[in-house]
Amino acid sequence: MAKSPEQEHPTKAFGWAARDPSGVLFPFKFSRRATGEKDVRFKVLYCGICHSDLHSIKNEWGFSTYPQVPGHEIVGIVTEVGSKVEKFKVGDKVGVGCMVGACHSCDNCANDLENYCPKMILTYGATYYDGTITYGGYSDVMVAKERYIVRFPDNLPLDAGAPLLCAGITVYSPLQHFGFTKPGMHIGVVGLGGLGHVAVKFAKAFGVKVTVISTSPKKKEEAIEHLGADSFLVSRDPDQMQAAMGTMDGIIDTVSAVHPLLPLLGLLKSQGKLVMVGAPDRPLELPVFPLLMGRKIVAGSCIGGMKETQEMIDFAGKHNITAEVEVISMDYVNTAIERLEKNDVRYRFVIDIGNTLKAA
Repeated sequence: MAKSPEQEHPTKAFGWAARDPSGVLFPFKFSRRATGEKDVRFKVLYCGICHSDLHSIKNEWGFSTYPQVPGHEIVGIVTEVGSKVEKFKVGDKVGVGCMVGACHSCDNCANDLENYCPKMILTYGATYYDGTITYGGYSDVMVAKERYIVRFPDNLPLDAGAPLLCAGITVYSPLQHFGFTKPGMHIGVVGLGGLGHVAVKFAKAFGVKVTVISTSPKKKEEAIEHLGADSFLVSRDPDQMQAAMGTMDGIIDTVSAVHPLLPLLGLLKSQGKLVMVGAPDRPLELPVFPLLMGRKIVAGSCIGGMKETQEMIDFAGKHNITAEVEVISMDYVNTAIERLEKNDVRYRFVIDIGNTLKAA
């Protein structure tokens, strides 16, 4: 007979979990594995709330399992390391992002692209090597293999740094891979939410010209005055969009709702690239003719490998890049999820696990 989550592993753990697709989170007792020889155990201090958490707890992508402890923007302080751990020691500031395992034998893994491994193991709601279900960061303690632990620079605050483990790497990786980092380039960022606001900060740190593209004129002041964007386009204003046609080398599209691609393709120069990092739940319409007439590319990108994730965090530390966060208590989490559904957050909720998660 299958063991209960509380008895599966030797170390008691406590968090909040969704029990069904209603997505409502409740206090939840479970267990974590003992610290293996290559494992790092840490006390969770903060965990960001990602849009993926919302999709996942409500089973909007169709593969959720319950009970589910979400959270893949997890940061804290190391409390124990295995005998063969080489890079971390007790007391280090660390984090875990979207994945905790992969096959380590395919071409992707060999090239530090564990995020594209067909057997990648997600931080929550996935089946781990030992057959148990993974539980995420809305919890008091985390254990992961050293390969999947990210070291945090001393100057990077843990609360505002936590969302970089998902939102940060999601935009940093395509900026790097598609060559959107050369000074003098003009890059568009579609959507000014959890992903978009971090994309603006990273792109500006690389020294490129950044235009924010949004349906909401109200975000113009925020984009330019606060986040440092160079210009702002209202995507629903045909005159503004027409004036900007053919001016951008690349676009990072962070929008996870269904939206038209044709106007965005028009903004690109010949040989420009539109890179999708949002995940709409229905297919988008892709007009081919504009691609042919400018040798344009539509691509996708999903987080990044562990080597690149560490590079991203180090770059963020060097350039003082953090997410704009609203820190909340654990018992506020269901209200925060409701607000996230309405896009009522600027720009990322982060749960103060260390001070507010109280065992039942």
